[in-house]
Amino acid sequence: MNAPAGVKQEITRLRDFAIEAARLLADRHCEAVRLLDVRGLSQVCDYVLIGSGTSDRQMKSLADELSDLGRDRDHPVFRTDLDNRVTWVVVDFVGVMVHLFEPDQRTHYDLEGLWSDAIVVPWQPESGAPTNSE
Repeated sequence: MNAPAGVKQEITRLRDFAIEAARLLADRHCEAVRLLDVRGLSQVCDYVLIGSGTSDRQMKSLADELSDLGRDRDHPVFRTDLDNRVTWVVVDFVGVMVHLFEPDQRTHYDLEGLWSDAIVVPWQPESGAPTNSE
């Protein structure tokens, strides 16, 4: 059964927002940015975006910038959470869940392993430069 046109449009709009968020992370020097399509695998969200930050200041700032991007694109933040030492920041847009990690924390929690059945969504930074997302 085919999805109605409005549903298809919303799916495309959400994917475009997730890609734009990935580009924002890359543009702000996050490392190993990966966008995963978890539709059909997760009951919580459609996309998981993961990036490694270089400092707690950078990750806090990115959480604010992501919030602004979501508001501007009609995907407001549902909730933002961070641990006490700011080694893991979660920005929840409902359809897109963003995880910003300090590299050791990212390795420890291994979300890519958790979502190993997910489809990796290709994206490119605005500049067209190659990504380190693979």
